Amino acid sequence: MAVLLKSLRLIQKDSIKPPLNYLYDGKEFKLYEGSEEGVEEIIDCSGYLGSSGWIDLRCGVGEPGFEYQETLESLGEALRFSGFTQAVVLPNTSPVIQSKNEVEFIKNKVSRFITDIHIQAAVTKDVKGEDLTEILDINHHGVNIFGDGIVPLSNSDRMMKVLQYLQKFNGILFDQSYDPLLAIFGQMHEGYPSTVMGMKGIPSLSEEVAIKKNIDILRYAGGSLHFQTVSTAKGVEAIRQAKAEGLKVSADVSLYQLLFSDDDLLEYDTNLKVLPPFRGKEDQEALVAGLKDGTIDAIVSNHQARDYDAKHMEFDLADFGMSGLQTFLPGMVQLEKELGWPLLIEKVTFGPSKIINSPKSQSESLTIFDPNEEWLFNRSSNKSLSSNSPYFNKTLKGKVKLVINKGEIARLDG
Repeated sequence: MAVLLKSLRLIQKDSIKPPLNYLYDGKEFKLYEGSEEGVEEIIDCSGYLGSSGWIDLRCGVGEPGFEYQETLESLGEALRFSGFTQAVVLPNTSPVIQSKNEVEFIKNKVSRFITDIHIQAAVTKDVKGEDLTEILDINHHGVNIFGDGIVPLSNSDRMMKVLQYLQKFNGILFDQSYDPLLAIFGQMHEGYPSTVMGMKGIPSLSEEVAIKKNIDILRYAGGSLHFQTVSTAKGVEAIRQAKAEGLKVSADVSLYQLLFSDDDLLEYDTNLKVLPPFRGKEDQEALVAGLKDGTIDAIVSNHQARDYDAKHMEFDLADFGMSGLQTFLPGMVQLEKELGWPLLIEKVTFGPSKIINSPKSQSESLTIFDPNEEWLFNRSSNKSLSSNSPYFNKTLKGKVKLVINKGEIARLDG
């Protein structure tokens, strides 16, 4: 299958190329300067931008156990329409993804998706932070990414042992680092808005203490540690220093952490109740600086689908989490003026690919999008089973048009 992508502007690490023609031969895409004769299909990409396929290092799924929130099938559709050609799913299902049985169940379900699904398997049984799972056995079934997902690995002894175990096969530990006791009963960032709203706050200290402690453990035990959804200025600085020291650390940030602050919660919108919580403006500025100087390697959707009843209740009783896949590109469009497309795309392609040591080359997959197209995010366009997003029923700017991966082309005009 030879498909000509005509007049496509390709985004690379440091620039956006002028409109050029690219040929996709079913295996990879490359610059094409020949004639249109003999080409099976021509796709006009005028006005579109393209890049290597996007990678999401953090998205939740409900199946098994919470299929009413998100099935693997609905997640696959949401990932496809959001432009992701690779994604890491979290282990927080029921049962937890913690043995070869759950791993094989997921693999069988997602094998035909256009998106390559990577599994983050739990490191402690039932993600309780106590007994370790059969890490080596799980690895024998093709899993290299481990972590307890939305639950921090706060037990220092377990953190050390896991880092040591993973060195046997160059595995990587993903952790959303915060001290759960310092964050206990917290509903949002501890600051002026939380005081005005009468809500128990989650102090920045809860994240800062955990990140620094885990870096100390990494320095002692060795291994590779990836910090997920960093949200504080001091957390970013600690990771920056660890990298300068030569430790094997990496980090990501939730896209919506760059778009919202704790001031946005003053109207008690439960769709904005997330974990880690939206912090203050100074923290947000530090996250942007961390992206620019390479301290933060990736931007993630942190997609956490929640059913209607889990969100439509009093703020302090509502679940944490935001649906974040199909709004990912519109979010990047909002950030483009400040960060630029080359940097944004690096954080969803080269950065995450390096973290998970992806075997795919940058020319095997492609995400093509129109940064200017407007569309209504509502029940008919939503591919997820949940709609817990502050953008629901709103007109958004930025739409994915084509996804190419595994020799397949997905046209997303519907």
